[in-house]
Amino acid sequence: MELYPPHADLVDQIVKAALDEDRARLDISTAASVDPQQLGVGVIWYKEDAVVSGLQCAASAFRQLDVEVVMTPLVHDGDFVQGGHSAARIEGKLAGILSAERVALNLLQRLSGTATATHHLVSLVEEFSNTTVVDTRKTTPGLRSLERYAVRCGGGRNHRDNLQDGILIKDNHIKAARMRGLSLSQLIERIKQNSPHLLKIEIEADSKELAEEAYIGGADIIMLDNMAPSQMKEVISELKLKDVGRRVLFEASGNINSATIRSVAEAGVDIVSVGAVTHSVKATDIALDIDIH
Repeated sequence: MELYPPHADLVDQIVKAALDEDRARLDISTAASVDPQQLGVGVIWYKEDAVVSGLQCAASAFRQLDVEVVMTPLVHDGDFVQGGHSAARIEGKLAGILSAERVALNLLQRLSGTATATHHLVSLVEEFSNTTVVDTRKTTPGLRSLERYAVRCGGGRNHRDNLQDGILIKDNHIKAARMRGLSLSQLIERIKQNSPHLLKIEIEADSKELAEEAYIGGADIIMLDNMAPSQMKEVISELKLKDVGRRVLFEASGNINSATIRSVAEAGVDIVSVGAVTHSVKATDIALDIDIH
């Protein structure tokens, strides 16, 4: 599957900001201890089983500090590797390798953690061919494009990228609209009149009554928020009996984890959105070992 990584210019921009934050070009420790002409060879390796993501970021970090430092990947983003497996070889001047090490590993660890967590959830529902695991906008500020890519590396798919990318009417939007005297169906109609026809309209519903109102009122997708799987199944079954002349997708959201995702998929949802794969992910344990020449 083609993963379509973020554009190289965007990756370089994000990595540059991380290097600047770390004052990597003003590394006092390395300047005091390393001969500027000293060469070294490093190997990045995974200390635990994981799905790889972020090699492009690591390569950018080393290259930006020293264009003569060469990183050769030994695996690909999206590969599953076992603990002890080498992921990349770095060759060049030791100073650049050491000063870029932390930024390279930070990004690689975080993105591999997201890819691994996503892969685990996807594997738990792989028998449900009509159910897709997606992320949310609950991403690290400044890293959204990278974290969304990591989700794809883990076999998941992406929800809307930003507020202009899709229409999602949540509880506070509905409350505000009702204060203006608008019913949900009137709100949906207003949105359709003022939005491109290519954009779908998703409505968040935390009750059977609100889900039915959205279903009849013209929603393309209904997000069943914080509902028990049994309640989701009941809502979906009853609503699908109503002929509204269009296909409506159902998304589950809220408190989705490895213990609950199978029962949620069994409820008949089309989409399962999980914020934890980006906002609460455990970084993968990765190391860089260096030989000095």
